[in-house]
Amino acid sequence: MAIMVQKFGGSSVGSPERMRRVARRIAEAADAGNQVAVVVSAMGDTTDDLIALSRELNPRPSRREMDMLLSTGEQQSIALLAMTLQNMGYDAISLTGRQAGFHTDGAYATAKILSIDTGRVREELDAGRIVIVAGFQGVDSRGEINTLGRGGSDTSAVALAIGLNADVCEIFTDVDGVYTADPRIVKKAWKMPEVSYDEMLEMAAMGALVLQPRSVELAKQYGVKLHVRSSFNHNEGTIVKEEANMNKDMEKELIVCGVAHDMNVLKVTLFGVPDRPGVAGDIFSQLSRLGVNVDMIVQSGSRDMRQDISFTCGRDDRAKVESIMQSIVRQLPAENYTVVDTVAKISVVGAGMITHPGVAATMFKVFSENKVNIWMISTSEIKISCIIDEDEVTKALLSLHTAFGLDDENA
Repeated sequence: MAIMVQKFGGSSVGSPERMRRVARRIAEAADAGNQVAVVVSAMGDTTDDLIALSRELNPRPSRREMDMLLSTGEQQSIALLAMTLQNMGYDAISLTGRQAGFHTDGAYATAKILSIDTGRVREELDAGRIVIVAGFQGVDSRGEINTLGRGGSDTSAVALAIGLNADVCEIFTDVDGVYTADPRIVKKAWKMPEVSYDEMLEMAAMGALVLQPRSVELAKQYGVKLHVRSSFNHNEGTIVKEEANMNKDMEKELIVCGVAHDMNVLKVTLFGVPDRPGVAGDIFSQLSRLGVNVDMIVQSGSRDMRQDISFTCGRDDRAKVESIMQSIVRQLPAENYTVVDTVAKISVVGAGMITHPGVAATMFKVFSENKVNIWMISTSEIKISCIIDEDEVTKALLSLHTAFGLDDENA
């Protein structure tokens, strides 16, 4: 008897009919003789609606109360899904993150899972029940509810699969798998049959919204094979594993496996920062203390013992960032700062970049030919990311996808 962990996102359970479809999908797995544990996100736009409601009442709500509020979205989903399965004649039970044994580090809104005690889940599975677990949440050592950040249900599912030593972890979403680019924009993008952990991690971190980056990190660390597939059909999806051959045409070697973009980018620049040891450390320590996740950082050369520092973060952190920048300008002092929310990040990713030179040259040539201006650049062994104007993203995506030989000519 296999142990299966299935995860369903908010769009998959966004209406009563979709909830019934998901229940039938779960029932199929149970009927095949599997023990099934399911992780569910909040229905549809529930999380966004709760955030909007909270801000009507308090423009700057505390992080603790936001976690208390947002955790209710998943609790609605698990109870409704359990009720649906029970109405179909299946023995199902819903469990909150706390009941399922998720222990977190106490960081509101961006918590990490420290450990999971799967005793209760195993007990229910052994009793023949389908277990429906609230994703996106856990409790810290004081019993406080913590949420795991956007896409946190993916991480909940992987952690549960690790704790149960599950045979498979299926991530059901509203797309057929992992594509070479966003298929809504790039019509010639195609679904990859396989992708490596490292490539998937870079694509997730660069804006491909199929999996939360932390979930891929955990899967790689513990060797959990992920199957990303659609909740709306039975097509094979994309397998995420240690080593992968993602080529659609086995005769064709692909250096780049995908082009990702991220519109949730805020570009912040501090001008005239004193050029002395410890200044950068102080700036980014203050950002870290308020939970601002910094991505790209660029520091200019010194002039008159001063320099400029630019970095990017998510747009949701704008209020916190502006507050910190105002304080830093006074403290250092620095000359001024700017915050720009009309930029986006575009990245090319591929393990083949390690052994093939010229990827950066091709990328920058494409930008030059299309008159796309680059504001910032960041690289790793298997990715190159650039910050560009947001209104240039579609043109850049299409051109890069073609330039790196990723177009599906049959599309």
